[in-house]
Amino acid sequence: MAGYQQRLKCFEDLLEADVIDLKALRNLCFISGCPHEKSIRSICWKIFLNYIPLEKRKWNDVLQKQRNLYKQYIEEIIILPGKKMKSKESANGELEDHPLNPNPDSEWRETFRDNEMLLQIDKDCRRLCPDLSFFQQATEYPCEVLINSSSSVENLRKRVEQCVLQSETVAKNRLGITLNVVSKKRTHSDEYSVLPDGKEAHWEVVERILFLYAKLNPGLNYVQGMNEILGPIYYTFATDPDQNYREHAEADSFFCFTCLMSEIRDFFIKTLDDSQFGIGSKMNQLMEMLKELDRPLWQRLQDQELRPQFYAFRWITLLLSQEFQLPDVLRIWDSLFADSHRFEFLIYICCAILISVRQDILKNDFPSNMKLVQRVESEIDLRQVLAKARELSST
Repeated sequence: MAGYQQRLKCFEDLLEADVIDLKALRNLCFISGCPHEKSIRSICWKIFLNYIPLEKRKWNDVLQKQRNLYKQYIEEIIILPGKKMKSKESANGELEDHPLNPNPDSEWRETFRDNEMLLQIDKDCRRLCPDLSFFQQATEYPCEVLINSSSSVENLRKRVEQCVLQSETVAKNRLGITLNVVSKKRTHSDEYSVLPDGKEAHWEVVERILFLYAKLNPGLNYVQGMNEILGPIYYTFATDPDQNYREHAEADSFFCFTCLMSEIRDFFIKTLDDSQFGIGSKMNQLMEMLKELDRPLWQRLQDQELRPQFYAFRWITLLLSQEFQLPDVLRIWDSLFADSHRFEFLIYICCAILISVRQDILKNDFPSNMKLVQRVESEIDLRQVLAKARELSST
């Protein structure tokens, strides 16, 4: 306990300085992770993701500016469908725009496309961290603009309730995530319980952030798996011990998520899979590292044709967020965000995971090994894996 208190004091001393010593803060977080107490993890992540500067005196101005900007995004982007169109009447009193308007510039066409994207975001966010009740609980700070009945801005929940899902076939996306099976037409309100008007679940906040991000980044849009990247960030900020940080968790999460995606967005673009910065290059890097460090293990994977696309694709793209329980994900991300080489350490962790289960891989058949690498959490000690990864990265 004394050791923990001493480490806590080290963090406090670093974060109380007028100018943060980034190198010292990185080293401290990288080795032992960030404490959640006293907003330490929240602040460290904001610094590492370049959301707030190293000069502490600038924090309040930067945060206020960005939070105001986020409110502006909500007001400008999440607008009641048809609100603007209803006011656009021609000289003879007829509507210039309407849902059946064939004009490609019709704002209704964009609304319909947005709703298709929103349905996918909604499905993914509702099932975020299913073993954790947090995301189903009501947030302390629902968006005032959206719950105000007199507002011209619509709650995304109402859009979803108006949409009907059509039948789907069972499939897996490129991350290995199983898509929902829908055997008949139904609305989302039939499938899930929804909080009463005036309240919002945490997953609804995550949904809104992702919708805004997609609208502001049309070149990338929304891709399945982004919810798994945003979830731990939002959870960290929304459970912050400091009330002020909790109150602005949505806006802060949006900008930190945006900063993080600017670094890993190539993982989510299928056409870049085989490029220098795509996911294919990262998987090749992992296999080359394993080949050099443990050739018998690498050879076993080759002989069984247990390709990295079957497991490492998801490990790397989602920063291991689906392989571990949320507390362990937060600990892993402490080191990843503190990594001065920007996620190079992720490859070392993946390699350490494979090495940690090498004995099982060497003796198992293909089906058993496939199951093993897709369910690694129950087979490994995360502290030992991180220690091994640090050892590998220092050689």
